[in-house]
Amino acid sequence: MCGIVGYVGKRKAVPILLEGLKRLEYRGYDSAGIAVLERGGLLFEKTAGKVAFLEKIIKGKKFESGIGIAHTRWATHGEPTDINAHPHLDCKSQIAVVHNGIIENYRSLREVLERKGHKFTSDTDTEVLAHLIEEYYEKDLTEATRIALSQVEGTYGIAVICEDNPDLIVAARHGSPLVIGRGEKENFVASDVSAILRHTNQVVYLEDKEVASVTPERFSITTIDNVEVTPHVQEISWTLDQIEKGGFPHFMLKEIFEQPSTLKNAMRGRLNEKEGTARLNGLNLQYEELHQIDRLIFTACGTSWHAAMIGEYLIEDLSQIPVEVEYASEFRYRSPIVNDGTVVFAISQSGETTDTLAAVKEAKRKGATALGICNVVGSQIARETDGGVYIHAGPEIGVASTKAFTSQIAVLSLLALVLARMRAMSVERGKEMISALKKIPSQVDEILKKDSYIKKIASQYFKKNNFLYLGRGINFPVALEGALKLKEISYIHAEGYPASEMKHGPIALIDENMPAVVIALKDNVYNKVLSNIEEIKARKGKVIAIATEGDSQIEDKVDHVFFIPQTSQQLTPLLSIIPLQLLAYHMAIFRGCDVDQPRNLAKSVTVE
Repeated sequence: MCGIVGYVGKRKAVPILLEGLKRLEYRGYDSAGIAVLERGGLLFEKTAGKVAFLEKIIKGKKFESGIGIAHTRWATHGEPTDINAHPHLDCKSQIAVVHNGIIENYRSLREVLERKGHKFTSDTDTEVLAHLIEEYYEKDLTEATRIALSQVEGTYGIAVICEDNPDLIVAARHGSPLVIGRGEKENFVASDVSAILRHTNQVVYLEDKEVASVTPERFSITTIDNVEVTPHVQEISWTLDQIEKGGFPHFMLKEIFEQPSTLKNAMRGRLNEKEGTARLNGLNLQYEELHQIDRLIFTACGTSWHAAMIGEYLIEDLSQIPVEVEYASEFRYRSPIVNDGTVVFAISQSGETTDTLAAVKEAKRKGATALGICNVVGSQIARETDGGVYIHAGPEIGVASTKAFTSQIAVLSLLALVLARMRAMSVERGKEMISALKKIPSQVDEILKKDSYIKKIASQYFKKNNFLYLGRGINFPVALEGALKLKEISYIHAEGYPASEMKHGPIALIDENMPAVVIALKDNVYNKVLSNIEEIKARKGKVIAIATEGDSQIEDKVDHVFFIPQTSQQLTPLLSIIPLQLLAYHMAIFRGCDVDQPRNLAKSVTVE
């Protein structure tokens, strides 16, 4: 959520800033703004709405400056209006600030500043930062920013410019991601590398409570306590092509169709066929430590939480290790019990999810080994944990996660295999699972070739306003994820339930206007799910079923059926989710929704 771009160098800043903002649109936002230092002083424009509106406002204006900052805002404090949009300025309009995060003590700071004569114009928490920096500014912008931030409680990723410092951007972070991009006689600031990847792949990730002074020639980093930090420059392996649509109408559809490749990437080099196990060297745990694990806690949010639930089924089934799945947003507030032998896994696509990061810190405070499963190399969770596994899904631009979800499941399957082979699973059974895993990418490709059939189903149901998603066992979390996808991008109310729980309340809602999507695969609860379908049909409900190829029983019982290839029961979520992703996508398109930037949502949730 929210996006920051900053540039200082010899080129014109405005085109670079606008391009960067466009590449951050996927993060979710409701207003946009820009500030540059021209010879006449600080100039800024900001507006509620899309970056395209901002572009129209500044079209025709001559901006020559080589320094500027820009922002896309996702409203927290104050409605999405022109006044509340970033950047925010001080009383003298000489200092401009853009900010991601939440200043929790902004009210008390604002009261103190107002008593000192500062005049506020917006409803935001961010404006406090501009006035607070002004209060301490004595021609040293970095020092004023550092002192101001020492009084702040909350989270922030900020970029600051001042008309007295025409070649300087000050950037700082605490709990909200920020990177410095290194160029040739130019440097960049951004909340996400995708904003600056066209210009550089050499970046430094700021750590919490670090402050950077960025000029065209160099950048230096200190802590908020003014202790010098040696920058660690990393090279980004993503290419620009990976963050383009590549001929698809939307990023989400492109990312759905990338899953055969991303699943291969998640498993590449990690399968040990000879011994029927997997290699997960990034865990940084020795064999004996892995063998001594007697309890796992998965903590995550949203789609990653659903992946964690699938991981629970996998690991408990295959290795008999007890697993708990916790909402990261609740984990640190409920005094979780962490014993010796407990390992906490944090799962996050971005690696920057604030709630999940807080859960990691709480787990470590309680003495647990904290490991991560994330997508973004160098992200905060990757740095905070004791080890972990990258899913290698590549940049995911669509706000509604698709390829990251299946890659997370693939990695959790490998983790389950490793732990199971250390316990009761035989070599032969391990080899069977590896054989099934290797087939998954081509089986996903088979499903994607039937996209037109899913589109046809969507065309018959997109006007419905309520859906029920049902699954049992390991496919119950898939039902939750399918319902979430439909809610996120089509704004249709949808709920996921264990199929048998339908009788305990939701059945009261079923009629001819309440379609049910039922995952009815040939597994150990197949007959139970068929009974649930009969209960729906007896109440005139419409049923869309996801079934196993070769199932001759189900077609006469449902209104529509989509068949997926046969695989190991434990791996069925990797296949059963694909038609549900496509169904949500096509329903949203038929309803005229913006699938890549659904309303009110953000790709990387960096506030509580």
